[in-house]
Order: sequence, then C-alpha cells, then structure tokens
Amino acid sequence: MVTKYNDLSYLHLDGSLTTPRSNVAIAELDEACNAPVLDVSGISSPVIIESMEMFFNNGLYFLRTRSKDGSEGIAVASERADYLHPLLKQLIIPFFIGKDARDLEKLLEGVYVYDNNYKLSGLALWCCISWVEASILDLLGRIVEKPIGALLGGVIRSEVPIYVASGNRGTTPEEEIEVLQRRMADTGAKAVKFKVGGRMSKNADSIEGRSEGLIYLARKTLGDAIDIHADGNGSYDPAVAIEYGKMLEEINAFFYEEPCPFEHLEDTKEVADALAIPLALGEQETSLRRFRWIIDNDAAQVVQPDLQYNGGFIRNTRIARMAALKGMPVTPHISSGFGYVYVLHFASYIPNIGKYQENKAGVKETSALFAPPMEVKDGTIAIPTEPGLGMDYIAVNSILRKAHRIC
Repeated sequence: MVTKYNDLSYLHLDGSLTTPRSNVAIAELDEACNAPVLDVSGISSPVIIESMEMFFNNGLYFLRTRSKDGSEGIAVASERADYLHPLLKQLIIPFFIGKDARDLEKLLEGVYVYDNNYKLSGLALWCCISWVEASILDLLGRIVEKPIGALLGGVIRSEVPIYVASGNRGTTPEEEIEVLQRRMADTGAKAVKFKVGGRMSKNADSIEGRSEGLIYLARKTLGDAIDIHADGNGSYDPAVAIEYGKMLEEINAFFYEEPCPFEHLEDTKEVADALAIPLALGEQETSLRRFRWIIDNDAAQVVQPDLQYNGGFIRNTRIARMAALKGMPVTPHISSGFGYVYVLHFASYIPNIGKYQENKAGVKETSALFAPPMEVKDGTIAIPTEPGLGMDYIAVNSILRKAHRIC
C-alpha cells in the first residue's frame, strides 16, 4: 500500500527536507495523522491471537505473542516492565486475545477505551501497548517474511548515522569532552550530545558554570566538523533557556532539546520563536493532539517522540507524517537497551527521519539476539533486514527456555 504520505518528492538527494511550509491547515495534519499505516494485504487468512506471555532473563524482558495457526512474534520490552507488567497483564493483554492480528491498527484504538484504559492514559499505558504492538508486528513480519518497515510504508534506507551521548551531569566540561571523545573514537560518530542544566531544575546548573563552559569547550575541542546537540531536560524558564540557546547558536549547534519542562508547551514555543537554532521536543509526550499542536504552532523544529512512551510504531508514524507536511524531521527519543532497534526499524521507512539517531547503551548487550550481531561501524548502524524485528529466533528461544515467566 503506497499513499501520498510515502511520497519522497519533498526530500533532497541528501535526505534533507525542503523549505518548511507555514500554511499547512489543521485539516491537512489530521488527514495525514488519520490515514492508514499498516499494510497486511499479503496476509489473506485471519491471524487469531491465542496467547501473550512476558518472560525475564539476563536483564531483558521479552513479550511473546502466539496465534492459533502457530505463528509467533517476540518483542523486547524496556526495564519499565519490572513495575508495569501488572497493568500489561490485567488491562492490555486480555483485550488482544482472540483478535485478528491483521486488525492491529483498529485494535490500538480499541484497547485505549477497553475497561476504561483511557483513564490511565500516559507513558505507563502506552509503553505496555507498544510492547504488544511490536510483538504483533514481529509476528506479521515473519508471516510475510519481510522486515516490519515493509508493513509500515516500505523500506527506503539500510543504515542510520548516529550521535554519541553520555547522559552525564556530574562531570566537569573537561571530563565530559573526554568521555565524548572516547565514544566518538569507539564508534566513528561525527556528532555528539551533552546535557546542559540540572534536569527539571528551575534554572539551576548541575555544577555552577558547567553548562556555559561545556558549550564553548565542546566546539573549541571537537572542531567545526562535529555536529553538537544539547539536551536541557526541562531545566529552564524561557528567559534562561534563550540565554543558553544564544550560546548554542554561537557555536552553530545542531539542535537544542527540551529546554523548558516538557509540559510547558507555550514556554517552549516562546524559546523557539526567539532562537534560530532548531528546538527538539516530544520525548515525554503521549498525545497525538498535543503533537499536532507542537507541529502546527512550530513550537519545535525537530519532533522527538519515544517509540515506547508514545505507544509504538503506528502512532509515531502518524506523528512523522504530520511533521513531514511542515518540513520537520523526526528524531525519536530512545528508551531502554533494546530501544535502538525500534528506532532503526522506524528510520528504515520514515522519509523525514532526522540526520542522526542516538547511539544508546544496549548495542553490545543485545547484539547477540541478531545474526549477524548488531554493531556500530564508521558512525552508522545497519538496519536489520530479516523478517519482523530481525532477531535470530534460535538465539532468542535459547534465552526464553531459561527465562522466568512474569505474566
């Protein structure tokens, strides 16, 4: 199924977007958001879901879906499954049992209202739903013997450039640069991201003077060829956010992530309007309507949903389609050690994917689930090409045989 939302004509040859449109109507955004995403035309017979089970082994949570015809799909959940699995067991899994997996798109709408689940709407609910969705997509991909990108719009790229980050706030500027340089050397990355501010800290820095010193030292030390991202994690009010944004503009930074608290949408727009540097926003967001507001009001110039926090591939494809109409790239936030694999698959079929995706911890820990093993090489990661999520089922089932069943 090819729709106009898979059209690549608005992309330049280097993958960059054309000049953003300022005159996109709300109706156009809604049309893009509501258009069908999943293509199961290659599956003619019902795929009735018979069971869903969660297992834990060696630090990883696996969700396995089986259908009555013997098909199987497996997803890897984040560590949040440790405390979210009762919600998954009681309110999510029961809705899917007995349903046709080919109806996944409608099922995502149905589970939201099932047993008043909408009253729990937020990160916890949508994480659980995302794990179910991923396991069903893996199942469907294995039936048609194609990677999940082929079911969600069509695969258009085979690898993804990465940026490296540390997540540190307790380092001095000099220590942080050393950490980033080591990670660049290990991966070949040509882009980095560091933390500024104190994380939801009401303008306080993590160490006095750290953020300003790090901004200028990063460019001086790393040179002009390295793209620099900075993440505020909601540290600032608009006035202070703009001050640091001006510093980032001085060093020609690539983007400025979540300078104001994530739910302060109007504050973030105020910062975006005052700066030339692109703002990135959306890590904590779980509402398609609020994403529409961000996109429609140009409150950020890089849209940044999390594939698990916001409910999975289909919901985030809808966001990417809205962003594409405004010429905005999508650079998903990555959660958990396996989350990078979901981002790779998302990047495989999204035309307006951002230039870089984060090299989150987890590649080495989960590489053995794939054949050949996953690796970062020359600043890129190859996207899995085997059916479904691309995991090696011999390796995965070996782990599951020794796993403890959670639910």
